Amino acid sequence: MPGKTNRSTSSTDIPYVTPRIPAHAALDIEAPQGGSDTPSAQALLAAIVESSDDAIVSKSLDGFITSWNRGAERLFGFSAEEAVGQHITIIIPADRRHEENTIIASIREGKRIEHYETVRRHKDGSLLDISLTVSPVRDSNGAIIGASKIARGISERKHAAERQMLLLREMNHRIKNIFAIMSAVIGVSERSATTVKELTSDIRARINTLAIAYELTLPDIDLTAVQFRETSLFTLVKALFAAHQGAGIERVSIHGQDVAIRGTVLTSLALLLHEFSTNAVKYGALSTPEGRIEIDVRYDPDFVLTWTEIGGPSISQPEGSGGFGSQLERATIGSLQGSIRRDWDPAGLKIMLRIPADILPWAIPPQEA
Repeated sequence: MPGKTNRSTSSTDIPYVTPRIPAHAALDIEAPQGGSDTPSAQALLAAIVESSDDAIVSKSLDGFITSWNRGAERLFGFSAEEAVGQHITIIIPADRRHEENTIIASIREGKRIEHYETVRRHKDGSLLDISLTVSPVRDSNGAIIGASKIARGISERKHAAERQMLLLREMNHRIKNIFAIMSAVIGVSERSATTVKELTSDIRARINTLAIAYELTLPDIDLTAVQFRETSLFTLVKALFAAHQGAGIERVSIHGQDVAIRGTVLTSLALLLHEFSTNAVKYGALSTPEGRIEIDVRYDPDFVLTWTEIGGPSISQPEGSGGFGSQLERATIGSLQGSIRRDWDPAGLKIMLRIPADILPWAIPPQEA
């Protein structure tokens, strides 16, 4: 970092000024009555500023830092010795410098800026989401001589909001997929049933099968801990696709080498297979009575799952990057440190999923099915 600026005293320089506490957050400070050791209200106010969890910074109107509390040290990484005397741009990213001109213009007019959300830079170069409140600092004659800034980090809050939005979008996506799957299940049952009673019974059995399949992916939750289930890949596939099987026809088959799966890997693989099957129901092999899917599992030495659709309608590669389902798929693949490749053969889609073997450290010795 550049050395601290040495500036001779001039009419534009200002001394250390304790930032004013905003009016809405003012404290009623009453100094105790007593001897000469009683701290002044000014000293108490300075102590409150110094111990605040928020970053409280004062600066001159030309942008040089004049005070820097411990909250600022924690938030931005610079010590008071490093920051005081430096220009405020040490914490402002280059593409945000224009904001400082707007802030100073408002301060010169005596205006206060409330809870302005922006981005600032940490000493290590990382960017911080912050909420900023800026107030004018006046001298004893009421003239504006600087500004005080109160900054609060909101990165975690913004990340939590983003995670919440992702979960809401995922829930919405899954609900839509459930309707698509239920429509396919009714279609499979309709083709094999000869009476209303048979149709009702068959649909009920298939719905129950779907419930059992999803139960495999959910952890056991009690008052003290979360226990993740463990199963094998073949068991998961057979449970997930049992509701799609037709009378006397194995529409989804799996062969190759089985592997034990549990925890987040179990959930991620179930999510991916569910996404594959939903697309097959809508557009691929499971959208026709004769269509079927073959799943092959091998090690080379990575875990490789190959999904091949046979007997469905002619297909072609869709344009664009896809919707939320594609985003969810990419995020899931990323969590497994894996990769996915699609071959858009008009005769049937082929998907190759590859996951590093060390992501499945508990894998049972591969067994030929």
